[in-house]
Amino acid sequence: MAYKNFTVETDSDGIALVTWDMPDRSMNVFTEEVMEELNAIVDTVTADAAVKGTVITSGKETYSGGADLTMLKRMLGQFEKDAKKDRQKAVQTLFDNVGYMNKLFRKIETSGKPWVSAINGTCMGGAFEMSLACHGRVAADSDKVKMALPEVKVGIFPGAGGTQRVPRLTDMQGALEMLTSGKNLTPQKAKQMGLIHEIAAPDQLVAAAKAMIKGGLKAVAPWDEKGFKAPGGAIYSAAGANLWPPAIAILRRETYGNYPAASAILKCVYEGLLVPFDTALRIEQRYFAEILQTKEAAMMIRSLFVSLQELNKGARRPAGVPETTFAKVGVLGAGFMGAGIAYVTAKAGIPVVLLDRDIEAANKGKAHSDNLISEAVKKGRAKPEEKDKLLSLITPTADYGDLDGCDFIIEAVFEDSEVKKGVTEKAEAALPKTATFASNTSTIPITSLAKNSKRPDQFIGVHFFSPVDKMMLVEIILGKKTGKEAVAKAIDYVRAIKKTPIVVNDTRGFYVNRCVLRYMAEAFQMLIEGVPAPMIETAAKMAGMPVGPLALTDETAIDLAQKIMKQTIRDLGEKAVDQDQFALINTLVDKHGRFGRKNGKGFYDYPPKPAKKKLWPGLKDLYPQKDADTIDIEELKQRFLTVIALEAARVMEEGIVTDPREADVGSILAFGFAPFTGGALSYIDGIGAAEFVKRAKALQRKYGAQYKAPKLLVEMAEKGETFYVRFDPYAKSDVKAAA
Repeated sequence: MAYKNFTVETDSDGIALVTWDMPDRSMNVFTEEVMEELNAIVDTVTADAAVKGTVITSGKETYSGGADLTMLKRMLGQFEKDAKKDRQKAVQTLFDNVGYMNKLFRKIETSGKPWVSAINGTCMGGAFEMSLACHGRVAADSDKVKMALPEVKVGIFPGAGGTQRVPRLTDMQGALEMLTSGKNLTPQKAKQMGLIHEIAAPDQLVAAAKAMIKGGLKAVAPWDEKGFKAPGGAIYSAAGANLWPPAIAILRRETYGNYPAASAILKCVYEGLLVPFDTALRIEQRYFAEILQTKEAAMMIRSLFVSLQELNKGARRPAGVPETTFAKVGVLGAGFMGAGIAYVTAKAGIPVVLLDRDIEAANKGKAHSDNLISEAVKKGRAKPEEKDKLLSLITPTADYGDLDGCDFIIEAVFEDSEVKKGVTEKAEAALPKTATFASNTSTIPITSLAKNSKRPDQFIGVHFFSPVDKMMLVEIILGKKTGKEAVAKAIDYVRAIKKTPIVVNDTRGFYVNRCVLRYMAEAFQMLIEGVPAPMIETAAKMAGMPVGPLALTDETAIDLAQKIMKQTIRDLGEKAVDQDQFALINTLVDKHGRFGRKNGKGFYDYPPKPAKKKLWPGLKDLYPQKDADTIDIEELKQRFLTVIALEAARVMEEGIVTDPREADVGSILAFGFAPFTGGALSYIDGIGAAEFVKRAKALQRKYGAQYKAPKLLVEMAEKGETFYVRFDPYAKSDVKAAA
């Protein structure tokens, strides 16, 4: 029988080799069609007496990315429609549908013939769950092989047996850590945990898998044998008593109850280990169907999987522009930001010219890359030869003539219009006419900087976030005269360095910084009101933010906040800045010399390592302190999320961001806006515009104009609209159409 996504070849030893190779995909994923074909293959090899066992592997460089989450998105869309007619029936259908993959894997496990998974590359989610259902698992000895169950990162959990097989193969603590973190495992770590059996040379992988079958591999899973005991011990044992109370407490500390899927994982493991395996799978299926109905799952799947993938593939790239392959990139400014940009560019295999005012400064910038790659080698995340290759791609210089041949330039000098003007003019004199000039600025409008250029159509903003090597988002900012070729080239560059691009129109602070400044400003306001600093930081984390606003201000520097405020006053007048907050920042910087983490003194004190930072005790003396018992922590949480979401809505109203996917993904990747909400706009959509406006008005009456809902939101509330309906991202075909 011929299959579209698989080939099946049986050798003279009676071992069937099933090779998964989807013709229309760069990576294998589980779709309805794939599962139907695999189901038929299981039936065929099980019924064929000539087949003694089966090896399943991939025909691609990677093994599989797991389940196609767009399939889940369609399933949830159908569930919502059906639930309006008959919710009970819709829930039953959802329950049955999510159990299909589990039944398929259980069929493999109980087929009576041994199956071995030969893992040749990245093996994620459902693909790893399938591998765990096989009787043997062999992984290639390669850096390309990573195994994980990362579903929790998109609001769901391993619902095809993962929560039951992992804790039956390894100790409970290791299982919980793996399942709730979604971290990648190397072949060595997976073998150490007992999740795979062997590691083989890549060119011997299939042979090693077949050898397991010829060696008498039992076609029975450990948990199906009489007398099976989990390696981590029973739930009701001394080990269990020592594990579960702190595990629950740690989960609460890390998630503040914001991630239902993480809680469901603990329930699945705990309850599942108390019952027979098939009953445990039924428990997992029940929780999985329940989690899929949550708002968190729907929003996280949309933003952190579907939208993220679409943006990474260039969803906002102008059509009809040839793709750029970068021969050489120039980076102007070898400071911390410029050096970081040079590093990620060279890491992508692109030659870089790193230019600064003198060769000493340029060499210092290259040394930053040396430090980063050396640390990666030290930790085993890179090989020595990779270090040599990366550093060979970076050419430090003080000569603008070395920019000749660059097709893309990124200016990353000091945040000063005059300094930027000078380097722009010098660089353009040395560049070919086809080169695109990008400015990495965090606040200065691109249109004003483009006036320094002789070719404003080739001038664009490319805003990186610090530290560049870790932050995955890049804002691409369009000036009034930016052409679509420049937009396409900027997106191509961001994709080449494996970061996520979002496209925004020109304004002071662009999109991300406008939202971040609101977050910080609300914390300053709370301090002035007398809210104790520890409550401010804790409330923000409870709301889902990864870093408290005071700690974040320290990271970006308090004196930078002062400079931004002063520049804003110069440009827009005193009313543009809250004077009480300005006084707070001036007091910290001018009176107490507290600049932030960079000088070890900010809202926090930063003692020498290994001591941890702690809030500066002097904060409580700046303003009369309220009694903590009189403060509503839930209101503090709501204030943070609401003030950021309102700014995101204003940005949409002003046409600065035109695609809700970019607003949502950008808010999560740039500053960690409560990922469980799906992003700043999804937070509003999840609450409903009418209810959100109602909450905003209540906060406005108590705390001020920062909570005033823009006209757009009021109108959406009246019409019952969502951002993804009003600003349908799939209705646009060209980025410039809305620019």
